[in-house]
Amino acid sequence: MKFELTASMMCADFGNLAREVKSLEEGGIDSFHIDIMDGRYVSNFAMSLNDMRYIAGVTEKPLDVHLMIEHPNTRIGLFLDSLRPGDTVYIHPEAEYHPSATLQAIIDAGMIPGIAINPGTSVESVMEMLRIIRKVLVMSVNPGNAGQMFLPYVGKKITRLLALKEDMEFELYWDGACSADKILEYAPRGVKGFVLGTTLLFGKGRPYGEILKDIRNLKL
Repeated sequence: MKFELTASMMCADFGNLAREVKSLEEGGIDSFHIDIMDGRYVSNFAMSLNDMRYIAGVTEKPLDVHLMIEHPNTRIGLFLDSLRPGDTVYIHPEAEYHPSATLQAIIDAGMIPGIAINPGTSVESVMEMLRIIRKVLVMSVNPGNAGQMFLPYVGKKITRLLALKEDMEFELYWDGACSADKILEYAPRGVKGFVLGTTLLFGKGRPYGEILKDIRNLKL
């Protein structure tokens, strides 16, 4: 069974960012996940607009931009102007007064619209948006920091979303504490892709290509 793997670049070695991107590309990564945090919507600061622009300039692989910022509509143009058609932009519905307007701006720019759903966000609260977007990023941890533990109750939310995805025509992606056992369980059930951070990919002292090959060779 084929599934997508995207690298959480907030976990990369920023002292050697070009080499990190090249090594991940050569290793077979499908896309690069860019976590933008403003210190307001989440308490942490992570990657910046310039980090995103740099990675966009050194790779032809798609970018997966996760905006953890308040009121993204007020500055969405800054991000869209630096991306390519076919890149994905996720917003958090709670961060916006009118999230459907922000999603329409992403669509009009030729990007793939997505929403990120926090552990405490109900499926009911985003139901209408599920007909607008093409991707749902399910947060299995609270957003803002790498290295957190999986929150088990998120599994029931994923089950509900999997039951809706065919009718509403979206794909489901996993973000946070992504371990091999989660891929083994949820890829066969229909989760399309997984964001890889410190749990599986970064800081392991092994070539990225070896790690990614092992993940793709999991016996699903």
